[in-house]
Amino acid sequence: MTTLGKGRCWARTHPLAVDAALAAVVLVFMVIGSFAEPYGEHGPTWGTRTPDAPSLLLMALGALALFFRRRAPWSVLAVTCAAAITELLTGDPRAPVVMCAVIALYTVAATTDRSTTWRIGLVTMAGLTGVAMLSGPLPWYAQENIGIFAWTGMAAAAGDAVRSRRAFVDAIRERAERAERTREEEARRRVAEERLRIARDLHDVVAHHIALVNVQAGVAAHVMDKRPDQAKEALAHVRDASRSALNELRATVGLLRQTGDPEAPTEPAPGLHRLDELVETFRNAGLPVEVALGQVGLDLPAAVDLAAFRIIQEALTNVRKHAGRDAKAEVSVVRVGPNVEVTVIDDGPGKGKGGDGEGQRDTDTDGGGHGLLGMRERVSALGGSCTAGPRYGGGFRVHAILPVAPVTTAKGETA
Repeated sequence: MTTLGKGRCWARTHPLAVDAALAAVVLVFMVIGSFAEPYGEHGPTWGTRTPDAPSLLLMALGALALFFRRRAPWSVLAVTCAAAITELLTGDPRAPVVMCAVIALYTVAATTDRSTTWRIGLVTMAGLTGVAMLSGPLPWYAQENIGIFAWTGMAAAAGDAVRSRRAFVDAIRERAERAERTREEEARRRVAEERLRIARDLHDVVAHHIALVNVQAGVAAHVMDKRPDQAKEALAHVRDASRSALNELRATVGLLRQTGDPEAPTEPAPGLHRLDELVETFRNAGLPVEVALGQVGLDLPAAVDLAAFRIIQEALTNVRKHAGRDAKAEVSVVRVGPNVEVTVIDDGPGKGKGGDGEGQRDTDTDGGGHGLLGMRERVSALGGSCTAGPRYGGGFRVHAILPVAPVTTAKGETA
């Protein structure tokens, strides 16, 4: 950044310091100008006249008012014009107090609309110039009187030009920001379309492999007794097809899993009304499950109902896989104020017969698998919280808090 650019940045961040410096400079120039005599015998001369005390007081008052020009531009314009008119009526010789009114008029013109600028500019020019022409020792056509008219007119025009430029720059910046938002929305739309295409491809691939597995399994069952070699070959095809389907499914899910995804489109999905059916499937698989279902209510939003069901399903699946054969699970779903709390605990050591070990669960907790990560993503999308970790004394605990009321953003929009 250049020195000029740094100076502009500093001026934007320190407006009071800039106004104080401007007021001091204007006061110095007014005092210097009050010692000059433009109508000397041999042209303009310096030091041949001295301003009186009232003129010095008016100059100081006008310069002090400029310090507040950004906070109250209209009041500053009124004060400086009053000081200038007082000096024009009483000063002999006159001091250039009108300089303060010129700067105040510029400030008003830079902060208001064009029609107001023209009206207040004409009133200020006519008032100051009229007072200067009709009073004082100078003739009405003196250069000082014409100079007041010219300087006030230029101040109004300059302020209006600055305001127009600022409005133009703001409009360009706003259009650029809108274009950037449009590009981001277009990019998100293209990503959504691409993911939909991948989903279609996934459907075709999985359907193909499942159909192949079904056919080969039927062949194996048909020739198992009479042609064991052919049955063995069919089972080998089943194994290859299932492995290929799993690999392609894993690759596609890895592409689709992104951080910060918006909530998936709603579609018919299971909920807590199917909790008994879900628990019964795990009991049939050998996992004892106890359920404590409080008065949750039937008015749950579809997304909350689905999230609670999926959390219980994934948690019980992890218990069945990692907690050991002798583990027991407990499921609790209760309504606490505006939230629904889902808790799944087990007493498995993670090292039982057939278990994969506690380390596997720790890996999942840290993000090594998609199970617990999927829980957290689902709960976070609803504005809730989810914790999962080992219990004191053994076992594992999954606890999710799902807000029933929709999440409202700072702008009042429903998330």
